[in-house]
Amino acid sequence: MPANDPKTARSMRTKTLSTTGAEATAPEAGRRNAFIRWFTPEIPLARVAVFRVFIYVFIIIDVLTISGDVIPHGWTPDLYQPLWLARFLHIPPVSVLGAQILLAAIIVFCLLAAVGILQRISGWIVTITFGLWMFYTQGYGYVAHDHMALVIAAIVLPTIGVARFRDGGVTSAKAGWAFRVVQISVVLTYFYSVLMKWIASGNITHWANGAVIIWALMRRGAEWSKPFLEWPGLLIAGQWATLAFEFLSPVALFVKGRWLYGVVAFFMLFHLMTYLALGIHFLPTVICWAAFLPLEKLIPKRFAIR
Repeated sequence: MPANDPKTARSMRTKTLSTTGAEATAPEAGRRNAFIRWFTPEIPLARVAVFRVFIYVFIIIDVLTISGDVIPHGWTPDLYQPLWLARFLHIPPVSVLGAQILLAAIIVFCLLAAVGILQRISGWIVTITFGLWMFYTQGYGYVAHDHMALVIAAIVLPTIGVARFRDGGVTSAKAGWAFRVVQISVVLTYFYSVLMKWIASGNITHWANGAVIIWALMRRGAEWSKPFLEWPGLLIAGQWATLAFEFLSPVALFVKGRWLYGVVAFFMLFHLMTYLALGIHFLPTVICWAAFLPLEKLIPKRFAIR
């Protein structure tokens, strides 16, 4: 067929455009694939099984202690100030009996989910009941942002499906997605804190140079921490340091190995110090830092192989 044939020319142009387009989109496809690999990493299902125990056992502890005010709230329905989502879902005030039933359901199904019985069903029931419990505990004038990661963990865990301690050799991208969502919610707890400080103060330097830690130490500081009131410059430096590591908290999503363990250890030490000095524990967020760790290594070797 002659080279100057119109059909041949059109075919060559089409092929050239197709090749050029493929070359142009190759970097985009590579970036997209890299993001998908980062957002849905393959992780062992045994890690899920251990993390599930941590979360569901802690939820029981939480509803009995930290957020154990829902049953008393049943006596004061007129004080109920539902959050936006609760208003959108038309969730009514809780009664004393309703709160007691809700508490019993949370405890029973958390125990079932923790030991791996009816994992999907029990997990979804915990999602619903614990979600309602959070609406009620935070619908009376105070919203505790330290529970965000814990609530997210309760929501995404049932999406993974069945995970056993013996599934050490089995990996799942679905589990990787769920853990990544929990990790993101953990770091956003700190990152959003910087934004709220900025919004509340109008100027972030006003907060950093203010007397926030001084006021906290005077109001609820432990006796051993009171001498630090004599060094206000040191406390202001601590406020700037707090802003810095809260703003840089998303780094935890991108580091690996010893660097990641160092980041987790740093935040654990920070929370330990704030608890010892001010009695502020942030345990619902602290427990979710476990999503960054290779929890499957906690399983005895005789149970680690499927």
